[in-house]
Amino acid sequence: MMTVSTTQRLDISAVDKRAYAPLLDMEKYIHGGSLGEGLLALVKLRASQLNGCAFCLNMHAKEARKAGVDQVKVDVLAGWDEAAEVYSDRERAAIRLTEEVTEIGEGVSDETWNDASTAFNDQEMVELLMAISAINVWNRLAVSTHQRLD
Repeated sequence: MMTVSTTQRLDISAVDKRAYAPLLDMEKYIHGGSLGEGLLALVKLRASQLNGCAFCLNMHAKEARKAGVDQVKVDVLAGWDEAAEVYSDRERAAIRLTEEVTEIGEGVSDETWNDASTAFNDQEMVELLMAISAINVWNRLAVSTHQRLD
């Protein structure tokens, strides 16, 4: 059985303040786009659920509430497909794309891609893919270093 401590292993920003700069620039791009803070929060929450990132779950749940996302959407996100009526077409398309890009091993299905590209124009697709990619990088850094919740 593998043992994994919960003690923070490394504080990346304490070691190199410049390390996060490219990701922060990416976040400026993502949040400067047209997707909206509520949708971005749902995307970040879903990827963080799949990646088991407690730090990011805590942060993005707060962001979702601040952006006015209905608490029910936050509460049932892990089972969104069972409560699909709670989410808009755009939200469902974004969440499904988030899942398949996050778990990229099997690729992104044509059905998922078509649903997303119907719900979002090309510019929005670029922004959505960048948002999904960014949160997956953040999740991997936070989970591997056991980033503290504080």
